[in-house]
Parts: sequence; structure tokens; C-alpha cells
Amino acid sequence: MNKDSAEYASSGIPGLDNILRGGLPRDCMLLIAGTPGTGKTTLAIQFLLEGIERDETCLYVTLSETRAELEKVAKSHGWDLSRIHITELVPSERNLSADSLLTVFSPSELELGETTQALIAAANQYRPKRLVIDSLAELRLIAQNPIRYRRQVLALKQYFSGRDCTVLLLDDRTGGNESDQVQTVAHGVIVLEQLASQFGAERRRLRVSKMRGVPFRGGYHDLTIRTGGLDVYPRLVASEHPQSFIEHELPSANEQLDTLLGGGLPAGTSTLLLGPAGTGKSTVATQFATAAAARGERAAMFIFDENLGTFRSRSRKLGMPVDTALGEGTITLQQVDPAELSSGEFVAIVRKVVQGGNGAGEPAKLIVIDSLNGYLNAMPEEKFLTAQLHELLAFLGQQGVVTIMTLTQSGMVGSMSTPIDTTYLADNVVLFRFFEAGGWVRRAISVVKKRNGYHERTIREFDMNATGIVIGEPLEGFQGVLTGVPTYVGKSGELLGKR
Repeated sequence: MNKDSAEYASSGIPGLDNILRGGLPRDCMLLIAGTPGTGKTTLAIQFLLEGIERDETCLYVTLSETRAELEKVAKSHGWDLSRIHITELVPSERNLSADSLLTVFSPSELELGETTQALIAAANQYRPKRLVIDSLAELRLIAQNPIRYRRQVLALKQYFSGRDCTVLLLDDRTGGNESDQVQTVAHGVIVLEQLASQFGAERRRLRVSKMRGVPFRGGYHDLTIRTGGLDVYPRLVASEHPQSFIEHELPSANEQLDTLLGGGLPAGTSTLLLGPAGTGKSTVATQFATAAAARGERAAMFIFDENLGTFRSRSRKLGMPVDTALGEGTITLQQVDPAELSSGEFVAIVRKVVQGGNGAGEPAKLIVIDSLNGYLNAMPEEKFLTAQLHELLAFLGQQGVVTIMTLTQSGMVGSMSTPIDTTYLADNVVLFRFFEAGGWVRRAISVVKKRNGYHERTIREFDMNATGIVIGEPLEGFQGVLTGVPTYVGKSGELLGKR
């Protein structure tokens, strides 16, 4: 018997099993807490369906929803609940009559006893290996006071102890402080949350706040509800994915650009292309992607700021064979909507592309994120961008992947401002600038940082035409190019010409 079947019960959600280092502890009572709409019922049904796949008897006891409502949820996901035993303990219609209210006993005393007896009777009848009780809010209302409620939960825990049954208790957290009492009783607690953003879709996340005897991965983990159930995206920890690779340089196939970079970009490093809009950052990133594709290496590009049609048209007009590479699969292109995609989901997509397999194709050797401004908008809280980006870059570096990121600075000439400083995270930094000379607006490029190897420290003129990227000689006759308004101190004829 393997460790999974002996000690852990798979939740049916790969991401959650990854967070829990294998699955939910067997033969324990676990609390799934979250406000309405966070995905508790969906998680519970996936847990039971996974048990059915393993030929385990599964029981769903519902105190709030009817069988018809559960089947409607299942139908929306394409699930079949026919093999799951469902016991309804919802109030009957007779409880609505006037006669039912006329009694010398407290109705809650009768209901609590009847509900508990019915629940135990269903458990004795089916002897499930997996049981879901939905939800504790109904038991809390019937109990009417915290002491009776806690005792009832303790009694249930004692009853199922030693009965070879893994129990999930669902709680909608509407009971205030009373809701927290069960957390001290349960063997483990998983909290689901839903965050409403000012623009775009709501964000969901989960946190394992307690799991006795399990070295779970702490912190918040993004999740989504899709057709087919919950997808959970474990928080990336780069140190868990060490891998060796051969050191080498990835050239751009542009002689002048490679000379400026000292031969190319080293494998396992990250490069930041920094400058105002329109200076050619995306074009340089595309140049590296098409060069990698020409060598038979896969490049994956994630576009935040422009639509795919515009990107392909621009690349085609600059003589870059993006369409050919896309057709051959050596370049994959994905447009990312930061209003709809959480940062955790984005990281999961990048990991799948880099690690390959499972339908992801060959592992990518080059990742392009265009731009970090869009990635920043995908973050629910900006202050955590650098921490999450650091983990992503560290992970990609350990895989031997070259990562190219663009970051647009505000302003066109003169002083520039950056939405967030990420230059210290990148191994290489390439700076782009507009500057004025001879009545023309021109572009300049300079490599200001290369952590692993030699690079030129010159400032060169940069341009783009139908044949691709053109880089001129060092602008030795100018001073103050990076300010945008340089002083000319040299001889004429040093610029690329008028285009």
C-alpha cells in the first residue's frame, strides 16, 4: 500500500494535494470554511468524486441544499453524482405549518436531536470512507448557543473517530466568533476567500491555516472555479525546484546587438528591457524569440499590453518570421488579460510551459513577459509584486531558462519614472531612450548591467526598419543622450541617417 492510499486521501484537486504534500489526512475531521460563493461545495463534491474513482463509499449529508440543487451544481461541471449517496436533512414542509410551532418543548431541542440521529443513521447505513456535512451553519442555528454547538461537534468527532472515515465539515462563517470554535476541534482547517476588485473579475484564494502532522505549504494560494471544478495554484517556492543545466549564451542573431551584449544572454538569467513606450523594447524581445525558434528552441511569449493581431503585423513588417515560428510551434504566443487572470494562475501557466509534458509540448528555453506593467496590474496588492517576481525569476533561472521582461517608464524624454523598481531583480538591464538631434527624434540603446559576463558600456543609436533591428556606432560625439536632450560635441556623420 502506497503512502497516498495509507495516510492521505487525495482531494481530487492536484494543486491542493500539492499544498498538503499528498492530500488530506485520512480518518480525520477537517473544516472547510469560507463565505458563500468561495467554492466549498465544489471542493467537497470533487473530494467525493475522487473517492468514487478509488472505489470508496462516499456520502454527502446536506442540511441546507436539496438534492436537486446539488445535481444542478454537478451538471454545470459535467459531473455524475449517481454513485454518491446523498442524504437530505433539510426542514420538511410540515415545519412551516402553524401547528408545528405550538409545543411545550423548545423546537431547537427536538430538531438538534432528530438531525443528529438522522446523520448517524445515514453514516451507519452506508459506512462511508468519505463524508461531507454541509453545512455547520444549520447545526449552529439549531443548537442556538455556543456550548451546545461545540458539544455537538465534539460528539460527532468522537463518533467518527476510529470509523475509518474522512469527514469534511463545510462552514459559511456566518456565525461570527462561534464559527471559530470548530477550528480548535477539527484536525485541519482550510479557509477559502473571495476578493472583489474594483475592476475585473473577483479573485479567489485559499489558505491552510491548520493541518496537524502535515508539513503543508503555508500562505495564500490562488484558485479559480471553472467548468470541471476548482483549480488551485500553489504558491511558487523556487528552492523546491533545483535543476542543473549547461552554461551557454543565447544570441539574438543580430550581430550589433550581440556585440553590445557581449555575445548574448546567458542561460538561466533574466533581462529587463527598460524605457519609454515606442523605443523598441518589444521588438528586441521578439528578435531573441525568433532567433531561438530558428535554432529549434521553443520560446513562449506572454503579451499583456497589445492584441495578438497588432503584434504579428508589427513583427511581419520588421522582417521577423513570427508567423512561421507560430505555425511550427517553436514560438507560442498568449495574450494575457490582467483583469481576468490572477498572478498565481499566470505563474502556473509559465511553470507548465517551462517544465513541458502533460500536453504542454517541449519545454520552453526562452520566456518573454511583455510587459511588467501589465503583470503589475494583475497583482491584487502591488507591494507583493517584487516578492512574487523574485520567486518566478529564481525558478526560471534554476531551469536554465532565459527570461526577458519589458518595463515601460512614464514620460518620453527627460526625467523618467518607473511604476516599481525591479532593476535589482534582473541579471541584465538594457536601457532605451529617445533623444533629439538635428531636428529628428531618435532612439538610443545601452546595456547598463550584465551580472554574468562582459558587456559594452557604450550608448549606440537604435532603429528599426523592414529588415529588422539596426544599431549604429557609439554616440561618442554626444553628451547627455540619456537625458533626452543631448549636447553635440563631435563631428557630423555619426548618426544612422534620416528615415
